[in-house]
Amino acid sequence: MDEGLLTLEELTARVGMSVRNVRFYTSRGLVPPPVRRGRSGFYGRDHLARLELVQELQSHGFTLAAIERYVGGIPDDASPEDIALRRAMLAPWQADLPVTMSRGDLESRAGRPLEDADVDTLGALGIVRPVGPTGPPNHYEVAVSQLSIGLGLLDVGFPLEAARAAAEVYAAHGRAVARELYEVFRTRVWPVYQESGATPETIQDVVERLKPLSINGLVHAYELGMDETKRAGITERAERSARREPPGPAD
Repeated sequence: MDEGLLTLEELTARVGMSVRNVRFYTSRGLVPPPVRRGRSGFYGRDHLARLELVQELQSHGFTLAAIERYVGGIPDDASPEDIALRRAMLAPWQADLPVTMSRGDLESRAGRPLEDADVDTLGALGIVRPVGPTGPPNHYEVAVSQLSIGLGLLDVGFPLEAARAAAEVYAAHGRAVARELYEVFRTRVWPVYQESGATPETIQDVVERLKPLSINGLVHAYELGMDETKRAGITERAERSARREPPGPAD
């Protein structure tokens, strides 16, 4: 047997998954067929990496169809290290992980009853999210550290439509940033470590260490952009005033 290959039993023990599930995922094309050695099948690093990716996607609430679409976009010749990089990019980027709680628990934490519109506003603000389809009904993932901020906005009547509009901006630009950052890691970071013979675990550790720096960089870029926007607005108003033009609706 080739060095590093695992039996089916060893593989299931390694990933904490049943034999039935491994065979099911193989039948769906999420994992390649086992390596045949005579009449026996064995599994290598590629099988392990792809099963761990499936588990990561499940933990984020992906449905089977969504997992199939995601895995279908991964080249067949992707290395275990490249798959590990995808896993690391999927994992939460914030140290303050959300807490799962029921509607009652959420209202208890808020200290008051919440209307559906209140929950919708908190959801649009990214503070409250319904758990995935595999989770319990009427449960939410709550960013506890930000809940008081959201409740304060509810107290001053922050409009739901404004929260939804802001969420659309975050989603659209967030997807673009995610794609471009992934390409940076894939083309600029991963090849360097690949040449040095780094393990998938090393790749994950590097990405985890870089995540808070990336978040700080995004916040700083946002602050610079806001400053530039404000300065541009001030300049525009000054120029209109000099021309004695009436103020615009944003003024």
